Amino acid sequence: MRAARLYSYDEHMNIDLVVEDRPVPQVSRPGDVIVRVGAAGLCRTDLHIIEGVWKDIQDPQRTLLPYILGHENAGWVEDVGPGVTSVKRGDAVICHPLRTCGVCLGCRRGEDMYCESSSFPGLNSDGGFAEYLLTNERALIKLNPNVAPMEVAPLADAGITAYRVAKKAARQLMPGQYCVVLGVGGLGHVALQSLHELCGARTIAVDRSPAARKLAKDLGAHHVLDGGDNVVQEVKELTRGGAHAVIDFVGELGAEQISWQMLRQGGTHYIVGYGGEVHVPTVHMVISEIAIAGSLVGNYTELVELMELNAEGRVKLHAQQYALKDINTAIRDFKNRQIVGRGVIVP
Repeated sequence: MRAARLYSYDEHMNIDLVVEDRPVPQVSRPGDVIVRVGAAGLCRTDLHIIEGVWKDIQDPQRTLLPYILGHENAGWVEDVGPGVTSVKRGDAVICHPLRTCGVCLGCRRGEDMYCESSSFPGLNSDGGFAEYLLTNERALIKLNPNVAPMEVAPLADAGITAYRVAKKAARQLMPGQYCVVLGVGGLGHVALQSLHELCGARTIAVDRSPAARKLAKDLGAHHVLDGGDNVVQEVKELTRGGAHAVIDFVGELGAEQISWQMLRQGGTHYIVGYGGEVHVPTVHMVISEIAIAGSLVGNYTELVELMELNAEGRVKLHAQQYALKDINTAIRDFKNRQIVGRGVIVP
């Protein structure tokens, strides 16, 4: 099979993935499933992996290189292990990003991302920037008959990450309150739609890209700002004192520092993007009683919920497709903010 592999890290990203022939993965355990990849989403985490940000987190005891990236995957079942009963060859599926055990406490609580013995294709094992992917039965969700893998692959990670944090914010937001979505890219545009579905809060979309701002407006954002030097003051004026929640999908380059400053008393800053550091005076946290919370990738149930919203046309994915042979062009376009929505690699 053809696959794109990373051979070395470079903090400046002056390297290319190598597209080459690799053996097709094989079933070796009863619950294994081989998926013929229909599409794989390109994620900012892939950029951070190339930069070397994850190299000591993935497995400090060994090097993974060279290996195949790609953790947002959808396609068709190609082969199954003898213990698989819920899917069969030919079924169209989307893959939750983790292969989980199902028996640890994290799994039994329904929080797949807390699994004590998981594998994360694309991060600590071979992923989906290839023609075939090894996953397991627990990770798979059958697609609605009117949904194609190419249309939804990034929802497997970007989508459920955005949906999970939107659910968290929606539990606290009342009708008429304000939520800022900082960064209307691959995650932010899904979160914006999810917020509109989950609660009656007013949304303020912030992005420096004119194309992203147009997308936010098309998706029904109540206010759209360009993220200039006065954005904190603009938010405070629009909200008459500050937002009740800010969801930061950037997490670096200064965005992590302006997010908490947009909050009113009692507000919450949700961090999804990463790479920077948050510095908040403790006295401000006490007097303003603000909260700062991280949010991880969504669980299996949240992916099921999001796929239902997608199948009904209530949360749509905006994406730009690239062939596997053009993956390095896709990575450069993503790095240079030339992609509106999400980039999708189609083998």
